[in-house]
Parts: sequence; structure tokens; C-alpha cells
Amino acid sequence: MKKGFGHLFALPREKYEFIENNSHLYSRERMCLLLGVSRSGYYKWKIRGESNRMKEEKNLYSVIYDIYKESRCLYGSPRIHDRLFKRGIYCSRNRVARIMRKNGIRSIRNKRYKVTTDSKHKKAVSPNVLHRDFRAEKPNKIWVSDITYIDTCEGWLYLTMILDLYNREIVGYSSSNNLKASGTVLRAFNEAEVRRKISSGLIFHSDRGSQYVSTAFRKKLKLHGCLQSMSGSGNCYDNAVAESFFKTLKSELIYQEGKYKTRKEARMSIFEYIECYYNSQRAHSAIEYNTPREKLELYYKEIKQCA
Repeated sequence: MKKGFGHLFALPREKYEFIENNSHLYSRERMCLLLGVSRSGYYKWKIRGESNRMKEEKNLYSVIYDIYKESRCLYGSPRIHDRLFKRGIYCSRNRVARIMRKNGIRSIRNKRYKVTTDSKHKKAVSPNVLHRDFRAEKPNKIWVSDITYIDTCEGWLYLTMILDLYNREIVGYSSSNNLKASGTVLRAFNEAEVRRKISSGLIFHSDRGSQYVSTAFRKKLKLHGCLQSMSGSGNCYDNAVAESFFKTLKSELIYQEGKYKTRKEARMSIFEYIECYYNSQRAHSAIEYNTPREKLELYYKEIKQCA
């Protein structure tokens, strides 16, 4: 312990709490001296017991910790604050951040990410209809898609996903041992077709990958009356929402799990993340900190009320 660190504590009670919590490591008298408080003040505080605010903070910490664990240790203070609000617990975001910081609670997300796209082909590409306007006023209006690579001990696993811009829900996805259109975009689209009603005029946006310009996939889009849109050449920002999902997936799951032993293990892990967490439990900042399912339920609730 070094002299002069008493300024790290804003209030006397915080100093008293530090002394009490570290009394098994250091002399109480020594800590009182270094923190600039009297021994009599410390012992009076100890006799009085916990203040109402301290009790309230302990209860709040308990709820914060529960939400943190439910989020798989991924939520930071903004999302936890929003979850508290939705549970009817009202406090400032700064207070939530302070309690988390004090108790060593922080998001375990890893920022590593690598973007990969196969666009070395000579087929005609579709024009960019979105122009980076990622707003959708209702479900099944605009879908975005992308493909990423996941490393396993058995080799690459190629993950394709389709996301609805309205509520950021993954409406279709597929995993394949190769990059053929039949096992990537077509399979993911077939799943989305089962989950959602596809209306004529739906905009399907992606990068210029060879799978998206394949004859079979374009026939599929034409059959449903979908309008195809593609990013500009080499411009990752044109498909930012799709790539953002993969960044989230890799930060929150793939890099936390480490290298998968088998492709099957990777598939099961991704399935559980998307179905049990991302679509149904993960609060999303772009949709007012609702989960994708909550956002969709709110939409249909409003439609029903209007009707």
C-alpha cells in the first residue's frame, strides 16, 4: 500500500468499505492512516451497519450480475441499464457503470475480426439499391446477407446468414463444407422462406460474391419477385449490417469458444447462439435495445391495435 491513494475514494463510506473488505490483508489502523480517516470514525461506521443506500446498491448489484450472466457476460452498462429499465428498476446509467466497474464486471467481447469475400468473377452484378440506408419500416421489406469462414480442426466451415433489417433477426442461415451456392445462399434462403412470408418487392442485398450472382440463386429471387441489390466493388460499408452481425458472432462466440474440434461442434454452437440467444435474448442498440423477437412482437401488436 502506498501513501496518498485516499483520493481514489469519493466518499468516507467508500474508504470504510475498503478497510472492511481488506482487513484480512492489512492493518485497519494502517489503512485508516493512509486513507485519511479516523479509527473512531471507521468503528462508528462499522457499528451502525449498512446504510439504506448500501443495501439498495447490493440489491442492485445482484440484479445487474444476474443480467450480466444471462447475457453470457457480454453486456456492457448500456444494455444492462436498458434491461433494468424493462424490469421496472430505475436508476442512472452512470450508477450502473459505476457498480459494474467497482465489482469488476465488464463485457468479455473480443474485437478481433476479419472480413472475407469471394468476388473474383465476371458475371454481371446488380445495382446498389440501398445506398447504405439500412432502415426498414416493416418486416420482410429488406433482407441482407453475407458469408463468413469459421476455422475448425476438420477444416473451414462456411456460414451464410440472412438478416431482416427491420428487427435485425436472423431469418435464415446455413453451414456448409464448401462455397457452392446450393449449400450456402440457396439453403439459407430456403430456411428463410419457411420462417417468413416473402412478398413481391422484397429487397435482397449482399456483396458481389459468386454465390449471389449464381444462376440458380437469381432464379430463386425472380420466382419470389425479389429485387436484388449488391454492394459497390470492394466497399464493405455497403453491407455493414450483415458484416456487423458476423463481427458480433465472432466476438461474442467464436473467439470465446476457441478453435472447434469438428464442424458438427461448430454448427451446434452457432445454432444455439442464434436460436437461443441472438434472436430471442440479445438486446440490440439499433432497435431501441429490444431483442429481435421483441421488436417483431411490438410491430404485430401495433398492427393489431390499429386494426
